Amino acid sequence: MALGFQPRESIRPDGSKKHAAVDLARRLPGLILSARHAAASVAAGLHGRRRAGMGENFWQFRPFISGEAAQNVDWRRSGRDDRLYVREREWEAAQVLWVWTDLSPSMNFRSHLAEDTKADRALVLALALADACVRGGERAGWLGLTPLFSSADVIERLALALVTQARRTDDAFPDLPPPAKVRPREKVALIGDFLVDSQEFDATLARLSAQGVSGCALMVFDPVEETFPFAGQTEFFDESGAKLRAGRAEDFAAVYGQKLQNHRAALADSARARGFAFALHATDRPATEALLRLRNGLEAR
Repeated sequence: MALGFQPRESIRPDGSKKHAAVDLARRLPGLILSARHAAASVAAGLHGRRRAGMGENFWQFRPFISGEAAQNVDWRRSGRDDRLYVREREWEAAQVLWVWTDLSPSMNFRSHLAEDTKADRALVLALALADACVRGGERAGWLGLTPLFSSADVIERLALALVTQARRTDDAFPDLPPPAKVRPREKVALIGDFLVDSQEFDATLARLSAQGVSGCALMVFDPVEETFPFAGQTEFFDESGAKLRAGRAEDFAAVYGQKLQNHRAALADSARARGFAFALHATDRPATEALLRLRNGLEAR
């Protein structure tokens, strides 16, 4: 269920499976290059890992607990005090990040104010996020589509899987991720315009949260979808071709703005309740801004 109608330029003339796969394959080389540039601009390592555990790096000293093995004592540190101390090392187990983007028809929209469609920007962010994750020594995969990868060619592997999926499926890409098997403490990054029923969005996050997963949901939007700069006689179309003719488009601005605000608030509330961060990103802004929001959202949880 979409928030409302979108301008005609959001509609692709051919929604067939063949066209979708060819179009995606045509766009991917440029998107891959953009993703690599974006990934290189953010610091490696996307998840906060600073806690005690198995590893080689020093973490902290803590008092010795009666009953522990004597070999755990750090005698050099203990010699400077009247107490016994244990040297703890930093936890270094590789973490997991699953990425997913909405590639449904509503994501094909691009106004004159933005250089990218919402779909292209979402793909760049997801691929860059996966690449930065692997650079940080972690593993990444596409939620519900691929296994986890830890190789330097993770971007190419994910891109190939997406094209293959576009060729095989008879249905359009879903606007929310399908059920997928994930493990506790893994991270998920969801990127889309989320022009869906807020209850469906909440149900998706609830399903992930029930599996012990946390992450970040990034709502991508074109700037005109927020400012609604339409006036006079205007025709609006949604992705199915349904049409709304407005004699004075400006009369819809206040109602639309309030509905958008309420929808975003509902999504943000759902995300917080399910252990997810929620962030916004306009496609006329640099992709690196969104990557930093995603990283901060993933680390915060």
